[in-house]
Amino acid sequence: MKKMDAQQWRIENSAGKKRVIVTKELPGRRWIEILARADCRVEISTSTDMLTTAQIKAAIGNRCDGAIGQLTESWGKELFGALNAAGANAYSNYAVGFNNVDLDAAAEYGIQVGNTPGVLTETTAEMAVALTFAAARRTGEAERYLRAGRFTGWLPSLFLGKQLKGKTVGLIGAGRIGSTYGRMMAEGVKTNLLYYSLHTNQELENYIKDYSTFLVTHGQDPLTCRRVKNIETLLQASDCVSIHTVLDDSTHHLINAQRLALMKPDALLINTSRGPVIDEAALVDHCRTHPDFRAGLDVFEQEPKMASGLDQLDNVVIVPHIASATGWTRQGMAILAAANVAGLLLGYPLWGKTDITPFLEGDNIPKAIPGLVTRSKAK
Repeated sequence: MKKMDAQQWRIENSAGKKRVIVTKELPGRRWIEILARADCRVEISTSTDMLTTAQIKAAIGNRCDGAIGQLTESWGKELFGALNAAGANAYSNYAVGFNNVDLDAAAEYGIQVGNTPGVLTETTAEMAVALTFAAARRTGEAERYLRAGRFTGWLPSLFLGKQLKGKTVGLIGAGRIGSTYGRMMAEGVKTNLLYYSLHTNQELENYIKDYSTFLVTHGQDPLTCRRVKNIETLLQASDCVSIHTVLDDSTHHLINAQRLALMKPDALLINTSRGPVIDEAALVDHCRTHPDFRAGLDVFEQEPKMASGLDQLDNVVIVPHIASATGWTRQGMAILAAANVAGLLLGYPLWGKTDITPFLEGDNIPKAIPGLVTRSKAK
């Protein structure tokens, strides 16, 4: 076993026979208890800096049974090879997304990969709504103006924003988070929905249809929800576009200069998915030349860095990747990540249900793996 720097790592359940490394402090205690019950010695990095691949490889050492890593880390051949050489076959990403994970490399080295689905849907959708209103109503600009002591009294034309009721919201991706955001906007603001997705989301369409029937019975106008066949149609027709797609080769720079030019000059662009879906330099240029265009961003292309000039733009709202940042969600993610590793080490079956609350509540954790991305053959 590797000798660790005591100032950078702490140990839980030191007598555990299995060894699991965790590359960041995670909130709560339940996740540690789950691993301890699986007879795991848990070694946790206490550094607030992002660990390098070399540092993680050194932490894996020559004996390791599993690991929990972060979306800010690149888990590929080098790390999965190190896990394999150390005797491990279990890894969980502390995230629902896994674009930082080379699944082919994991399969090559017999490492099974877990993620944390179902616990951050509403939380992330709520942040997308928050960014939507912050951008539309110019709250960031207004707050900076006020804090700078420039407010001398109410004016009829001070910080005029965009009203969203009756407008069209376009969803790029209509999975769990995208469709939840869409329902929030339709129900809360009475917006129409367009969505671009590989598959028809009949559940979302039926929901909006039923809600429209309810609105009509109460003397209000119905809403619409329909799928479009190409992203260009969505961009041209939408007053607000919110991105909820995965990041892969097909979605890298999905929003580029050419597609930004298709959007309405006073449109909103919201991103709570992954930064590289947007060509950030192109977005900076577009926002500079279109002062009525507004963006709300939770993620960035070269995170934690931002494209030059992005932080100087008044028509862009920026927050530091906090879409899932509620206590309940982040603790839930830790519980699911730990349950993935513990379940894999104990040979449990896949949970296979969308409702993961049994893992989060009560003393009896299901004897199952809550989230599995790929199931490689165990060594």
